[in-house]
Amino acid sequence: MPRLEIADDGFRLDDRPFRIISGALHYFRIHPEQWADRLRKARLLGLNTVETYVPWNLHAPRRGEFRLDGGLDLPRFLDAAAAEGLHVLLRPGPYICAEWEGGGLPSWLLADEDIVLRSRDPRFLTAVDEYLGALVPPLKPYLGSEGGPVLAVQVENEYGAYGDDTAYLAELAALLRRHGVDVPLFTSDQPSDLAAGSLDGVLATANFGSRTATGLAALREHRPRGPLMCMEFWIGWFDRWGGVHARRDPADAAAELDLLLSAGASVNIYMFHGGTNFGFTNGANDKGTYRPTVTSYDYDSLLDEAGDPTPKYAAFREVIARHAPVPVEPPPAAGPKAAYGAVELTRTAGLLDQADVLGTPVTAGRPLTMEELGQSFGFVLHETDLATPGPVLLHAERVHDRAQVFLDGQPVGVLERENHEHALAFTVPRAGARLAVLVENQGRVNYGRALHDRKGLLGRTTVNGAEPAVWHSRALPLDTLDALDLRPSDPGRPPVGPAFHHGTFTVAEPADTFLHLDGWTKGLAWINGFPLGRYWSRGPQASLYVPASVLRPGANEVTVLELHASATRRVHLRDAPDLGATEE
Repeated sequence: MPRLEIADDGFRLDDRPFRIISGALHYFRIHPEQWADRLRKARLLGLNTVETYVPWNLHAPRRGEFRLDGGLDLPRFLDAAAAEGLHVLLRPGPYICAEWEGGGLPSWLLADEDIVLRSRDPRFLTAVDEYLGALVPPLKPYLGSEGGPVLAVQVENEYGAYGDDTAYLAELAALLRRHGVDVPLFTSDQPSDLAAGSLDGVLATANFGSRTATGLAALREHRPRGPLMCMEFWIGWFDRWGGVHARRDPADAAAELDLLLSAGASVNIYMFHGGTNFGFTNGANDKGTYRPTVTSYDYDSLLDEAGDPTPKYAAFREVIARHAPVPVEPPPAAGPKAAYGAVELTRTAGLLDQADVLGTPVTAGRPLTMEELGQSFGFVLHETDLATPGPVLLHAERVHDRAQVFLDGQPVGVLERENHEHALAFTVPRAGARLAVLVENQGRVNYGRALHDRKGLLGRTTVNGAEPAVWHSRALPLDTLDALDLRPSDPGRPPVGPAFHHGTFTVAEPADTFLHLDGWTKGLAWINGFPLGRYWSRGPQASLYVPASVLRPGANEVTVLELHASATRRVHLRDAPDLGATEE
């Protein structure tokens, strides 16, 4: 594939004028067996390019490790894009936002309590250097300069909304060049942040979803010459727990796209296909109140969470056809869905009872954070013994993010960061009672100054004003459930506290389906060991997407971790999702 050039009057490819018509999809939010399908649908829309972020935290789960396998096989994804004749815009961060856990920054950075993220702090830049040194060499054959599909690479991400240290951006650009990126570089910022977030000699692009003329005018004022490009043309939005499901009128979004293309600008549609925050990977926002993002990243995109075209897909295809060639093939149809019915969960294991097989305790004079335990996702269990019976006031200076409190295995209350709840009163029945605090990482903050988001019980944790001398902190990442001792459930004795529930169901032919958890409260679910993500009865999301590729013909397993209580031991696999009510 030819190399992209940036000229005063726009982009050129193979020395010919070229307009980028791109759509965002994140390989790490899509099961790898579905990459080819989603990319084909991008081409059929009329796109000539796709854009993806690269999540540093998944590729480097621990310092010194680097993964490019399974769902993180970025070379395979780039091969699939090239096979469809699509170019690629690559956005490797190091910070990506993306409503993703920690904005893609690995949690192990936070083991240094005072590290300054997204800065020239040598500790941060050294880690970024290591990351790019591992990421870029395997991708060299995929750069446009080598005949590959990658047209351009982003420097940081919306940095102007965070800081204004141009020297920091210059350091990142120099690192990319040093490690072998020789295609054009670009930055992307909201119109009001262009001055703080751009870099001389690097293409500046703008992010907006409405007021197109105003956004393009701000970009042209900032850069009098060169291509006009909206790098994130927002056509929907993400959802948070306790909110409503975001929707945007297809005609309104399509009209803004028409204005943008009529102005001669290039575009990257955000999102073409959102996908799913599988497992524990959702991010959160904190602008005074902590707000975790839901599991679905449907985003009201052109393709829904299961990859099916929406009315917005048809509306955008019609607009694109006015400005660029669109394939003569018919638009794609919806894929098959299956309703496998009710599944009885007949085996159970209490989480607190299984703590010894799920993690190893570390003893210290205070509760240790997840990052100090070398843990990214999941839960941490803090335990201490209370010497004196009687009334107790437990106070945690900072709870990140949601703490369930138990006394001798019995639940006594919940402390929540979101609701600014830090204290809990209860009575200790006996000397030596075991206090257990199970803290859930509900998603590290992905935007703004709260990025330095350690997890666990932070600051002073006191019992009646005094700090216990000994705490046992246990990482519970739940990255595998193989060691669980699941036993037949006793219908007459429902489990007390968090518990795993397990059942089996039979599939003749695998197809996409949706796990509905009617009557369940809060927790996570897995199918055949694949982590589908979180559920929560507060909504809006009330079902979890199950890709066909995680199912198998014959017997399949479903496991649910319910953190509170459920009125049922049954889940349902239905052929349609429930993402909740929309805002009127």
